[in-house]
Amino acid sequence: MDCIFCKIAKKEILKEFIYKDQEMMVFPDINPIAPVHLLIMPKKHIVDFLDLEDNLLFGKLKTVIQKLIKNQKLEDRGYKIIVNGGGAQIINHLHFHLIGPLGKKVSIE
Repeated sequence: MDCIFCKIAKKEILKEFIYKDQEMMVFPDINPIAPVHLLIMPKKHIVDFLDLEDNLLFGKLKTVIQKLIKNQKLEDRGYKIIVNGGGAQIINHLHFHLIGPLGKKVSIE
């Protein structure tokens, strides 16, 4: 398999992690579009969101993303959680993007 994220998970490619455990890993995107742009993913190769069948893993992804939002102090500064699928992803390994702060637009009229 020629998946860069699997190579990172197997330590074939060295990476600094924001978070890592037996099932998941989190690290900064190499082409960030905001001050915080993290990639959150299972170590197990799952191609697409539609292939995610493990509810425990999905729950853990949710918990880790929530902790990252708080650790990065994005709760009140605006953030996006994005998952691409169906061929829209550049790397065919399920991963979530946490992007922020995005700032809130306030309209004064």
